[in-house]
Amino acid sequence: MVLDELDFTVRRGEHVTLIGPSGSGKTTILRLLMTLEKVSDGVIWVDGSPLSHVRAANGSLKPAGEKQLRESRKKIGMVFQQFNLFPNMKVLQNITEAPVSVLGMDRDEAESRARELLDLVGLAGKTDAHPSQLSGGQQQRVAIARALAMRPEILLLDEVTSALDPELVAGVLDLLSDIARSTDITMLCVTHEMNFARDVSEKVLMFDAGRVVESGTPEKIFSDPEHERTREFLAAVL
Repeated sequence: MVLDELDFTVRRGEHVTLIGPSGSGKTTILRLLMTLEKVSDGVIWVDGSPLSHVRAANGSLKPAGEKQLRESRKKIGMVFQQFNLFPNMKVLQNITEAPVSVLGMDRDEAESRARELLDLVGLAGKTDAHPSQLSGGQQQRVAIARALAMRPEILLLDEVTSALDPELVAGVLDLLSDIARSTDITMLCVTHEMNFARDVSEKVLMFDAGRVVESGTPEKIFSDPEHERTREFLAAVL
């Protein structure tokens, strides 16, 4: 997906939701922020520093190498549509593996943090379970705990309920709402769950064909959208 003249700002601690039709570029933005896709033109800035570029000797910006990209990723956590848990690892190890191997965290500290997070997501009794022994909703809760275990400054959520059975969706959305209310993590969320977008967001961006066609507060976007494309989309999904 080609993003066209994209330019928007997210404040520290802000909760921003990206809505729009499938294929409009929403997930591409998250993948660029996670450095899973390369920026072909332009620069992404995080905390005043270029995310996927470095300064050359002459002061110009050039694409960063893999070492710099790994450092950039440490600030950002992402929860995907698919749970992507390691099937051969128990739940506790799924959560502790990255903090120990990537952040160099002491294993005892990592396990203590993992147990706290499992309690937070309602899975305190599942430390020794394998992913195959969990429901889809439970696996997604483990994936959320795993992302939070890295203590990210920014949390990216990519259609985290789309692979779940309908009866499991509400529980995961309630959990994410609790996290949004109780932490200062900056959140960017791609979702088709409009009620969730309305409840959790401070800003909503409407995407179409790789562009932001409208942005504003949830009240403005959902109650009084200005752009015809936004009105069409909301009429189809609400």
